[in-house]
Amino acid sequence: MPLAPARRRRVLIGSAVVVCLALLVTALVYTGVVVPNRLFAAKYDVRGIDVSHHNGAIDWTRVAEQDVDFAWIKATEGSAHADSRFEANWTEARRAGIHTGAYHFMSFESPGADQAHNMIATVPRVAGTLAPVVDLEAYGRFKGNLPPAAEVRAILDPLLAGLEDHYGIAPVIYATRSAYRAYLADSYPDNPIWFRSVVRPPVVPDGRDWTIWQYSSRDRLDGVGSDDEAYVDMNVLSDDVSLDELIIR
Repeated sequence: MPLAPARRRRVLIGSAVVVCLALLVTALVYTGVVVPNRLFAAKYDVRGIDVSHHNGAIDWTRVAEQDVDFAWIKATEGSAHADSRFEANWTEARRAGIHTGAYHFMSFESPGADQAHNMIATVPRVAGTLAPVVDLEAYGRFKGNLPPAAEVRAILDPLLAGLEDHYGIAPVIYATRSAYRAYLADSYPDNPIWFRSVVRPPVVPDGRDWTIWQYSSRDRLDGVGSDDEAYVDMNVLSDDVSLDELIIR
């Protein structure tokens, strides 16, 4: 039976209100005004950021004043690229008293040993700094078309081994949910996991405990922001782990 005109108007108005509210919430999340995970992440005492040249020149003194305990800084990518702001970020973050580490963005297109050499040539081995991180995620043409596990592990394994041999500590592996499922599930038990989950609290696919949780990719901090990137990635450390366990000796 067709709806009466008055009821039809109420239904249409109600639907329009729901759509408008959904768009408003989406806009607030996208612009970093609302971070859904912030409430869940607030219960963790130790938090930090990860940055690259996209974040521009960072005022690390101001960052340190905002309850930021650690920072992992992009150092290298693939077998030849070094981040243009690594040296400045590395020096200034440490000077500001922030626990500082470096990360390498892993390429699916060059040998793992060569990528390890690139990071080792760029990042000094300094006692008291944080363990190296390997960032494992899809990029470019590989988004939605991940390479086979055997091919990726043939790169990842020598990369991890080379870094651990040089820095004397098991590298942390950063992974998105899709990369974790494809390459890490039920494997690499000695490597701490840095898990990306920016929509909901983290649930690692194989039930493994995470060490670091990236809970937002669109947060804001005073002293961080550029024309290219106004936002910063925010992370927390698991309550079951201390930063001391991730320190290079």
